[in-house]
Amino acid sequence: MAIIIRGGTIVNADQTIKADVYCDEGKIKAIGLDLDVPSKTEVIDASGQLLMPGGIDPHTHMQLPFMGTVATEDFFTGTAAGLAGGTTTIIDFVIPNPQQGLMDAYKMWREWSEKSCSNYSFHVAVTWWDDSVHKDMGTLVREEGVNSFKHFMAYKNAIMADDEVLYNSFSRAVDLGAIVTAHAENGEMVYQLQRKLLEMGMTGPEAHPLSRPPAAEGEAANRAIRLAEVIGVPLYLVHVSTKDGLDEIIRARNAGQRVYGEVLAGHLLVDESVYQNPDFEFAAAHVMSPPFRAPEHQDALWKGLQSGNLQTTATDHCCFCADQKAAGKDDFTLIPNGTAGVEDRMTMLWTHGVGTGRLTPQEFVAVTSTNTAKIFNIHPRKGVIQVGADADIVIWDTEATKTISKDTHHQNIDFNIFEGRNVKGLPTNTICNGELKYADGELRVKANTGTYIKRPAFPSIFGALDKIAVKNKPVKVVR
Repeated sequence: MAIIIRGGTIVNADQTIKADVYCDEGKIKAIGLDLDVPSKTEVIDASGQLLMPGGIDPHTHMQLPFMGTVATEDFFTGTAAGLAGGTTTIIDFVIPNPQQGLMDAYKMWREWSEKSCSNYSFHVAVTWWDDSVHKDMGTLVREEGVNSFKHFMAYKNAIMADDEVLYNSFSRAVDLGAIVTAHAENGEMVYQLQRKLLEMGMTGPEAHPLSRPPAAEGEAANRAIRLAEVIGVPLYLVHVSTKDGLDEIIRARNAGQRVYGEVLAGHLLVDESVYQNPDFEFAAAHVMSPPFRAPEHQDALWKGLQSGNLQTTATDHCCFCADQKAAGKDDFTLIPNGTAGVEDRMTMLWTHGVGTGRLTPQEFVAVTSTNTAKIFNIHPRKGVIQVGADADIVIWDTEATKTISKDTHHQNIDFNIFEGRNVKGLPTNTICNGELKYADGELRVKANTGTYIKRPAFPSIFGALDKIAVKNKPVKVVR
């Protein structure tokens, strides 16, 4: 059914206007005042509220097999929770096991994700290298609409990509017009520190942040940035958690390099003191990588977001319940890494960003939706309210309040890292592809109603090595 939203104020990343929005056939068909629409159109009264592009969470892990268990949130419950929080699109991760074909893993994740009830897309991780990986990357870009490849620089003896894999994958991405992303932590440093801490008798969650110091992120961020610089590929660093990592991004961007940074709502708002809690269940519930950091890093991350050196916000939503976290009761390295947040990201960022004056409403839209759409090449289909765009709209009541709690959230997990926090500014209605899927506290969702979003490759450009060759000697580069 067609929908007309009347009485609201549209907030895009670049402008704010008071207008009605008419949606039909999954698209925004008209914007203006006193629009004339068919009589059977559903009317939503948004008087006094804001209309913003549906949130895009560029970093989730639904149903992820990891560390000997499987994340409790599947693609239906996870996308439903996102809709309740104003997020209409997630970009999840296909993570092949070492020696598993990329296409084989991708087909598994596509099967799991069919139960989604919102928009979804995928980054695909490169965890090893041979000719088949080279071929599969091409198939994913050209046929499946994957334009980003993930690289874990941590998790030694599991999914960690060494420098040889990084070099080969980054180079292939240039050929294909894809962007590369990286989890920047020095995996060898982390591994050795974990062993040392265990030998010292530090087995609890308090050892987790000690095993992953800020320098581990700074070194890996610099290494990934320098490799991307030489190869000439755009780089997106996920979950930047430290001033160390941010400083590397700022240096590279000031030098003209295409480097982008993502920050998690959790890293902006939760500090490392949670790991000192004597209650194992509480402390373990916060174990994720990179870990939560000291307040000075949080201050730097907010400034990075305000200055534009960090462009996107995400959650790294990856749910493990208390019984799963208990696997590391006697060894912190066995605690499954992950926390939730897909439902709370936008409300927390509005409360602590817009509500404190750190962000304007337009900047909020940019960092929760528009910038992600631009970086991953789905703008203006997504990330903006304009005629012709997909009808992904969140209606936002700036005065509405609630207290976040595991007892009332829609996320399939028994803990919430924002438990007990009061927020002001909430979604009242969420429209996804022209369908009203969340209204006044009620989810109206069904499984298998989501939409897979293909993301086209970027225009083909020479990498840095090709430019060097052309500068020094006339050559013909054949792709």
